[in-house]
Parts: sequence; C-alpha cells; structure tokens
Amino acid sequence: MAFWFLLLLGSLTYLMMQQSVARATTTPIWLLWLVLMTPAFVLTGWTLIYGVKQVPPSPLILWVSGGCLLLYWVLFNRGRQLPVNPENQSPENLSPSNDPPPVETAPVRPINVAEESQLRNCFPWSVYYVQNIEYRPQAVICRGQLRTMASAAYEQIKANIERQFGDRFLVIFQEGMNDKPFFVLVPNPQAVKQNNQQDAEKISEPVLALLLLVATLFSTTFIGLKIAGFNLTQLESDFTLFFQGLPYSLGLITILGTHELGHYLTAKFYKIRTTLPYFIPIPFFLGTFGAFIKMQSPIPHRKALFDVSIAGPLAGFIMTIPLLIWGLAHSEIVALPEKTGMLNPNALNPKYSILLALLSKLALGSELTAKSAIDLHPVAVAGFLGLIVTALNLMPVGQLDGGHIVHAMFGQRTAVIIGQVARLLLLMLSFIREEFLLWAIILLFVPLVDEPALNDVTDLDNQRDFMGLMSMALLLLIVLPLPKFLANLLQI
Repeated sequence: MAFWFLLLLGSLTYLMMQQSVARATTTPIWLLWLVLMTPAFVLTGWTLIYGVKQVPPSPLILWVSGGCLLLYWVLFNRGRQLPVNPENQSPENLSPSNDPPPVETAPVRPINVAEESQLRNCFPWSVYYVQNIEYRPQAVICRGQLRTMASAAYEQIKANIERQFGDRFLVIFQEGMNDKPFFVLVPNPQAVKQNNQQDAEKISEPVLALLLLVATLFSTTFIGLKIAGFNLTQLESDFTLFFQGLPYSLGLITILGTHELGHYLTAKFYKIRTTLPYFIPIPFFLGTFGAFIKMQSPIPHRKALFDVSIAGPLAGFIMTIPLLIWGLAHSEIVALPEKTGMLNPNALNPKYSILLALLSKLALGSELTAKSAIDLHPVAVAGFLGLIVTALNLMPVGQLDGGHIVHAMFGQRTAVIIGQVARLLLLMLSFIREEFLLWAIILLFVPLVDEPALNDVTDLDNQRDFMGLMSMALLLLIVLPLPKFLANLLQI
C-alpha cells in the first residue's frame, strides 16, 4: 500500500511541477522533483523498515523537510527565469544568452513595415494617443497617453485592431509605470487551431469527465465506508454495505462539483473556452484530490476574472452550509479528549474555527458544551472538508481563486505583495496551529504571479469590491479559532 501511495503521489507531484514550475526555472524538473519527494521517500522507507506503529522521530521529520525545502528554494531560484515583462525588458534580453549574436541587428517584427500605418490608425488620438511602438520577437508594444475611460478605450481599440487584422492578435491592456497603461499585441494561438481538433476535444471531453466522476464516486465511497466504521472484509461478505459509504461520497462530490460548476458556468457566460470539471480519484486519504477545470482561452477583463474566480468558492460554500448543518445535527456529542486534531472526525473540537463553532451551536444547541467534541456524521465530514476547500481556495495567493480575486480588485502588482504577506502570516499561524503547516508549505509552491486578463486595467465596481472583501472575511471566519469571549457567549 505504501508503494502505491508513493507512486501516485510522485506521479501527481511531477505532473503538477511540469505544469507550474517548468516554465519558471532552468533547473531540471527531475532534480526539483527528487528534492521535493525526499521526505516522502524517507517516511516510506521508515514505514517499510519499522512498520506503521512506530512513528518516526520528530527531529528527523523536521530536519529532512526543512532541509529539502531550503534546497528546493536554492535550486529553483538558481535557475529562475523571470517572466517576460514588457515594462522592464529590453529587446536584447529576450534572446537566449547562449546563442551567438545575430548577424542583423534589426528586431523581429510580428507585423511588416506596411502594416505599421494600419496599426497606428487603430489608435484614435482622442482615445489613446500612441507615442511609441516597440517590436519584440513575439509582441508589439504600443505606449502612449490614455485620453478616455480605460474600458471604453480598450473596447474601441480592440474592435479597430480586429477590423484591420482579424483574429491574428490578442489585444492586451496592462498597467504600466507611473499610471501609464500600454497595449500589447501577441499572436493569437486559437487562430491556428484546426476545426477537426476542436471537434475531437468536444467528443472526448465529456467521456473523460464522466469516467473520472464514476471513478471518484467509487473511491470516495470506499473512504466513506471507513468513516462509517466498516472495513473491506465486511464488504466482501455483504456488498450492500457499499451503500453505507454513499452519504460521505455524494456529499463531498456535490460540494466539489458545485464549486467547479460555478467556475465553469461563469466562464461560459463570458464566452471563455473551458473544459468540463475533471475529478481526481485516489484510493486513500479523502478518496479524491478534488476537481478542476482548465480554461483554454484568455479572460477578457478584470470583471470576468473576478466573477469566474469568486463563483467557485461561493457556489461551493452555499452548497456546503446546508449539508454541514444537517450532518452536524445527526452527529454525536462525545467527551473532549486531551489532544484533538483538526482532521479527527471522531472527536472534532468545534472551537478550531469561528464559523464551525457557530454552525455547531446552531445545529446541536444546548447539547454542545465547553467540554464537548463532535463525532461527525459522514455528511458532516464532507461538509467540514467543504469548508477547508473553500478556505484553501480563498487564500489570496497567486493562481488560487483568492489570488485571482485580489488581482481583479487591486491589480497584479499589489496582488503579488498581498500573496507574499498571506504566505508569511499563514506560516506564522502554523507555529500556533500546527494543522496549518501543510497549508503554509503548499502555498510556498503556488506561483505568486497569475495570468493577466486581456483588459487588465479597468477597475471593478463597488459591488464587486464589497464581495471581494466579504470573501476575505469568510476566509478569516473559517481559518481563525473561536475567541474566548465568543466561546463564553455561546457557552462552548
């Protein structure tokens, strides 16, 4: 079992690193993967030698984990490749340093000289007065003075460029230095897609999504059996016991599926090309690593970025609350043990979270006292995991939903600063609440910079700003422990 767990964990880690890390560093991915997986290799080797009953010493875990994280950080930064930012890159820096200098000094032009006048005509002086056009190997950068509202300028200039050049370019509007936004034209990868390839994707995508959903239904049901107190030997003698794992399975799949459907339907509303939700089944732990969608076309503007990002956590949270309240109402009150863990469903201390404590008091009433813990019903376990998923996704870091939300609210540069501060605060919180150490480690590997929207300049309206602040307040309600004065007020 340990071997298969290690194999699956290693495969998923390698795939995730290929997607998120490979483009950011020249250090070989296999080397970074080996460093990152070393703690898992050590723990697996310990288990194989000494058995699962003998816990490895804490200093061994701390030194191996800390040393590997430090080595990973050094290796990653040693080969780090800064993303090409038109604001601070010069044309000579865009070519690899190993290559010999080009014979001709003329820059590569995505448009020819004759087309430059057509491009300039796309920028009316009363909308955006172009002062300089820079040519990069894969981009045209147009700098100048914005003379009207950012949203109106982007829409008019985008329409003008599409009229002149069709779908040849993606038109990007980005924040610049000294509050001077600039336009970037990059080749449109969707323009070269073949229709038959798109048709093949339409056919294969639902089949893959359905197969993964069915596999996740089985894997989470087996985990649900263990939560309900059954084991596989009992299942072999009476297969009808399989249905005892369905409450947990259906509850968790409903929450995760609703979360991803929130993203999916909102993306479709903004005509963003995206895949169906894909579940990730695993035969251990929670039965699944969650679900995801993959957007295959750029996000048009910051309002769409905000709406798509917040729709998932909001939809998942709305589905989580009734399931969690019902599950808590059908859970049992047990004595509070001396040591309780955050993920101990047999004796959960509700005071680990402000929101969990409020919902527990609402569902259980006077039965819940200061010396009570909760033996969670399987549906309540799914609901509690739904809260954790919501909180993790709302973390305002990089490519998480919360990172996209603060990017849409404050701009990409401010969002990077907020993400770094959030990492440090969670790391500090992990010294008080050791359950958050894993979260802090996960956030260290989440890139701080996410993809900008095409129109990454236009600000949000007041309603969206308010919703964004409320989402951060919800994150605090889930993450922060119940303060003593509120515990005394609730009599728990």
